[in-house]
Amino acid sequence: MKEAAQNCVGGRKESRARAVGHMIAGQIKSRIVLIIAIVAAAVTCFFVPPDAEYAGYFDPDTLSCLFCTLAVVSALKLRNFFEWLAGKIVTAFGNMRRVAFALVFVTYFGSMIMANDMALVTFLPLGWFVLSSCGKEKYTAFVFVMQNVAANLGGMLTPFGNPQNLYLYSCYSIPAGEFFAIMAIPFGVAFVLIAATCMFVRPEKVALETPATARPPVWRMIVYFALFALSVMIVFGVFPFWVALAVVTVALLILEPRCFLHVDYGLLLTFCAFFVFSGNLSRIPAVRSGLGALVGASPLLVGTASCQVISNVPSAVLLSHFTTDYRSLLIAVNIGGLGTPISSLASLITLGEYRRCRPGSTAKYIGLFSLVNFSFLAVLIGSGFLACAVTA
Repeated sequence: MKEAAQNCVGGRKESRARAVGHMIAGQIKSRIVLIIAIVAAAVTCFFVPPDAEYAGYFDPDTLSCLFCTLAVVSALKLRNFFEWLAGKIVTAFGNMRRVAFALVFVTYFGSMIMANDMALVTFLPLGWFVLSSCGKEKYTAFVFVMQNVAANLGGMLTPFGNPQNLYLYSCYSIPAGEFFAIMAIPFGVAFVLIAATCMFVRPEKVALETPATARPPVWRMIVYFALFALSVMIVFGVFPFWVALAVVTVALLILEPRCFLHVDYGLLLTFCAFFVFSGNLSRIPAVRSGLGALVGASPLLVGTASCQVISNVPSAVLLSHFTTDYRSLLIAVNIGGLGTPISSLASLITLGEYRRCRPGSTAKYIGLFSLVNFSFLAVLIGSGFLACAVTA
């Protein structure tokens, strides 16, 4: 009897230990990009010990815009705005091809005004709500891959559409008109590619299989979208970043204080770590000389290749120290967001969300992701060279 009780207690302890182990492993997997970024930044600190120049690594406009938009999106989620919108999309579009077009292109155009990471944080849950509410979960991999591509490519048209755009627009003081002209050709080519790919979805009829969510309070939605617009205005320098940061923070503390518990602070820390990593690399003499020679040969190709290894945001920050050819670099770090899953933070956000929604089918997702991304990238590199020649 006593032995049985001891075995029972031992079994419970083992079960708890196993559960804790799984929880820790899950946390590590979900934050693998942050961990890698922190480790990479820490390694570079051995070569460039912390000093006063570290303060110049960080872009407060980018970080403030990111924090504010994350907070507002969290507030919209708490009010079930996306569940309600998902029901409206299913009802309005009626078949799966139209629904896929709607989800992909709302992400494509949404990224133009809210940045690609924020567009995915906003519209990937919407995509899942739509597919699960009408029993079409089998399309999750396709829709998520195309939403990811749409976010990376749609956001390239505007200075605030991608985080690397925020940085380069400010770093090189690129005139707004010239910025749009540089990115117009790749943007147009991307639009055609995305639209053509979505035509492969069969036009199956869809209907809601879950109860529709009640419409969120209209006045709250108006206020939250106004706060979102205020956040985006940081990029244009309409007012100092701290003004929008203060207004958005105070307003949400009053109206939706819980939203701050759901902000992805790991994403903010990842950006900070990438800023340190890139800033330190640019101060290491051997790195400076080697990269300087490579970037001088072809900023577009080297920039695109760099994104495949260290992601597009750190590539933009790092390579901006080695070239004045901002046209080629700008195109490179936008189209370079396609390719490997680590080529952009947006791609890692999508992978994490897919694994959460459809556990056990990651291999299928990676296969489709690679096929679509590298096919698009090959075409867009050609359009990039054309855009550089036209705008030179």
